[in-house]
Amino acid sequence: MCGIVAAVSRGDVVPNLMEGLRRVEYRGYDSAGISLVSQGIIASRRAVGKLSALKALVAEEPVSGMTGIGHTRWATHGKATIANAHPHATDQVSVVHNGIIENFQELKAQCQAHGMVFGSETDTEVVAKLLDLALAQGMPPFDAFKHVLQQLEGAYALAVIFAQDDGLILGARKGSPLALGISEDGHYLGSDGLALSHVCHQICFLDEGDMAVIRVDHASIFDAQGHQVSRSAVPVQTGHAIVERGPYKHFMAKEMHEQPDVVGQTLSRHVDPSNFEARDPELIAELAGLASMSLIACGTAYYAGLLGKYWLEEYANLPTESEIASEFRYRAHASKNNGGAMVVSQSGETSDSLAAMHHAKSMGMKLAGIVNVPQSSMARDVDILFPTFAGAEIGVASTKAFTCQMAVLAGLSVLTGRARGHLHKDQAQNLLAELFALPRLLGDVLKIEDQLVPVARQLAGVKSMLFLGRNIFFPMAMEGALKLKELSYIHAEGYPAGELKHGPIALIEEAVPVVALLHQEVQADKTISNLEEVHARGAHVVAIGDEASLAKVTLAGASLIKLPPCTKIQAAFAVAIPMQMLAYHVAVAKGTDVDQPRNLAKSVTVE
Repeated sequence: MCGIVAAVSRGDVVPNLMEGLRRVEYRGYDSAGISLVSQGIIASRRAVGKLSALKALVAEEPVSGMTGIGHTRWATHGKATIANAHPHATDQVSVVHNGIIENFQELKAQCQAHGMVFGSETDTEVVAKLLDLALAQGMPPFDAFKHVLQQLEGAYALAVIFAQDDGLILGARKGSPLALGISEDGHYLGSDGLALSHVCHQICFLDEGDMAVIRVDHASIFDAQGHQVSRSAVPVQTGHAIVERGPYKHFMAKEMHEQPDVVGQTLSRHVDPSNFEARDPELIAELAGLASMSLIACGTAYYAGLLGKYWLEEYANLPTESEIASEFRYRAHASKNNGGAMVVSQSGETSDSLAAMHHAKSMGMKLAGIVNVPQSSMARDVDILFPTFAGAEIGVASTKAFTCQMAVLAGLSVLTGRARGHLHKDQAQNLLAELFALPRLLGDVLKIEDQLVPVARQLAGVKSMLFLGRNIFFPMAMEGALKLKELSYIHAEGYPAGELKHGPIALIEEAVPVVALLHQEVQADKTISNLEEVHARGAHVVAIGDEASLAKVTLAGASLIKLPPCTKIQAAFAVAIPMQMLAYHVAVAKGTDVDQPRNLAKSVTVE
């Protein structure tokens, strides 16, 4: 959840630390801080709130050095206070941490038994105190670090500086990601490649259990057994421009408008548009040979997976379940012969999804992954990788990563259906042609934004909303409700429209908004009947649909949002953007923080 940056360089590292923190602020923004070591003295600056507060503090109380660490925090233990902000420093060490130390209370009691006093509520401070104890016993920094790591239970990515050696940074990872960056002027550590892309020309990703020793002129990596190892370095692909908003007010607005391009790019990486054949037919054959599939994910990616269940069963006749990762990893499972598990994730580092993936592997399931970060833990561990090509997504509420996940799932469903003999060649090619028309369609959908702005302003003052959809629109309704909750803090629920009379209709009273998703090929008539029921009870109806469906909505006072013409397989994509824009403009009207909503973080790397 938190963001880490560390640097040892031939010059002052503060500018690069601050820029790196800007790039990982999406991972957490409850507080931020940096620590520098120079001539045996550790100096720290910490501030509550977003990075701008830390920038103001550093401007007021300058600090400099050639070795330092930085952190943006998403609070897990303790409130957002100065005392709980990272880095956590003593006279001898300073530590930044992403993850959760599960046995910190036990370790804290051990430290207190040695007379140590704690100044925070966090689990991280215990790492600094344990290092102090080890150093006091005469251990050199690397040995002290290994000694402390052996005591930690849970998940962590750590970076540590030492007063006694101001050209050294030690790092380690277990369950949380950490990358090592190489530049002409030094070496760096970061939570991801984006944190380092402004200064490093190459990065390598630490494997599970790895430790890193970095100095200005060299870096070494040791595995969990303490053996020195090499990890392959890859060129940094994400440049400075990718994290700029350009002409847009928010990153989310920029990323919504990038969807036509990135969806097209993602499709073309998996399907040859010249003949509508799979670019890697062997991978499709592996999917086609499975007896069943479990799609595993969290949050918005789970809704993409639920949509994938509809598509895989309709177009590939492949029995499919959509699983919430945090539930899948802990419940008992019936044995499945020749079953597959496909994890869906933007970051490829989601803690629950990784654990669920490893659980599936322990059951003998074939592992596949749909991931946006090709060097992530998830991407490296699956048997079959289907990358998305959404590019860096900075807004915490997912937009383009979601529609790219949808694109991969739709394309795979059709290709697998063809390989399984469920679809004829012409059926598959027609469906794929419709998918390759998505960039034009999504470009047209973006043009309806002006229809949504006045509706959003009307909805900004409500307390609760309901989203309804049938078939493929059910997961889209849940995604629409989630987007509204994330961005505007308005209570919202997504339901299958057919379930309305089984409880949710009790929520309807005068002026409660009900958003319905309609398409002539997705049981529109039945959903319109549900709209008549809520309208009769005073609801404000908002219908998003194609022209043929909206022509049947004759309810007084209803807000109608007309989509461009689209087919059934295109329809879920067509409604995704209006719901994103609706949530976005409601949030703008309310004045909430669109890119960094409260209490959320982009990459959930703790359980």
